[in-house]
Amino acid sequence: MYIISSSNMLKKAYSEKYAVPAFNVHNLETMQVIVETVAQYQSPVILAATPGTYSYAGVENVIAIAEALAKKHRVPLAVHLDHHESYNDIVNKINLGIRSVMIDGSHHPFDENVEIVKKVVEYAHRFDVSVEAELGRLGGVEDDLVVDSKDALYTSPAQAVEFIERTGIDSLAVAIGTAHGMYESEPKLDFDRLAEINSRVDIPLVLHGASGIPERDVRRCIENGISKVNVATELKIAFSDALKQYFAENPNANDPRHYMQPAKAAMKEIVEKIINTCGCAGKL
Repeated sequence: MYIISSSNMLKKAYSEKYAVPAFNVHNLETMQVIVETVAQYQSPVILAATPGTYSYAGVENVIAIAEALAKKHRVPLAVHLDHHESYNDIVNKINLGIRSVMIDGSHHPFDENVEIVKKVVEYAHRFDVSVEAELGRLGGVEDDLVVDSKDALYTSPAQAVEFIERTGIDSLAVAIGTAHGMYESEPKLDFDRLAEINSRVDIPLVLHGASGIPERDVRRCIENGISKVNVATELKIAFSDALKQYFAENPNANDPRHYMQPAKAAMKEIVEKIINTCGCAGKL
């Protein structure tokens, strides 16, 4: 099977102290670059997409392209639901073949978050689908997700333990000072909080909002239990900047087979950098 749950790959990463990169995909070219590059480096990978991306591209199309790329490059892929909030939407996508989901109930009160996540876990685990959930809120913007900084709450270590016990999730996204989008200044991550959470729980932890975080900080997070690193904005910026530059230099260009090449090359550099930062080369 080429489209798999992310559970086992994250457990392996957690035990061996590296991280699996989760790249947000938006189109064919992004998926091609990611899978071709991870195959080259023999790295595990998660292809993530928000509800907006699945609406734009079509769930069946994303799965079909992922399956074709996985078979061609002989790389198992976790196709992931990033920041999904609707139980019915998640169930429908699981039924279509998705095997890795993130249910985001972090904007609800704690007990309500627990109940929402528990309901998803009960359905997903029947089909060997891994479930990630978030406790605490990240600020910033990612696709159609917007969180004002004043509403961003850090993850409580004590609540993390209770949350995991009550929901049965496979991985936990923690809020330790990261944000969606790029940073205006270097973020101040709460490494002590992360270390305490890691000391109290025994499941893989997830770092959202990794675009723009210094490599040394990402590696320090990995040392403290982060086993999945989410990257979205860096890929989009690399893609769009290279594309805009190409058109500026070639204003009459009209063939996507040509003008997409520098954009793909720019994304490949980001994928290679993240693989190196995560220490996941050769871990497939």
